[in-house]
Amino acid sequence: MTPRDAAPALAVGLIVLGLVDSAFSGFRAYAGRDARIRKGRAVVRASLRGLAVGGGLLLAPVLTAGAVLLAAVDRDRAYAALAEGGVGFLLPLACYASAVLLSLAAYLVLPFRASTLAMVAGLGPLTLLRPLAVAAACAGALVHGGGGPALLVAVVAGAAVLCVEPLVHRRWYAAPRDRSWS
Repeated sequence: MTPRDAAPALAVGLIVLGLVDSAFSGFRAYAGRDARIRKGRAVVRASLRGLAVGGGLLLAPVLTAGAVLLAAVDRDRAYAALAEGGVGFLLPLACYASAVLLSLAAYLVLPFRASTLAMVAGLGPLTLLRPLAVAAACAGALVHGGGGPALLVAVVAGAAVLCVEPLVHRRWYAAPRDRSWS
């Protein structure tokens, strides 16, 4: 099976990965803002907010890919290039997501001290490396044979997923300004 044949499944996989990342971004925007012990509802609400914002932002790369296909002189060649670029985009993200899932599984399964270590040594640094993983994915879209059009779609997708957390934070979780000095 060639990347071109797998393009619809690849696109769905990338969208699902983007939506899951958006839900985690919503959680990260909320994390540390609430001192209550039982905050399951607030965590779900934050994740759903991230999912909603991410779903809206992920329309940008879908529309960009559609525009690339519509503007292409040879649509078959452009479709194949986008499929190749999608594979190159997915490979670094799959490695990153695997490391995050392994660290998350360790956090959920291990005893308290070991799970705390898994979070501090795994999830913390991986969160900081997330923009680098997105940059590596964009580079992968270019060098895997996607060329300029795949790089354009990849950069738009990368910018979309990296903007979810700041947008959710700014909209729902930013501290109110102290206006006593105004």
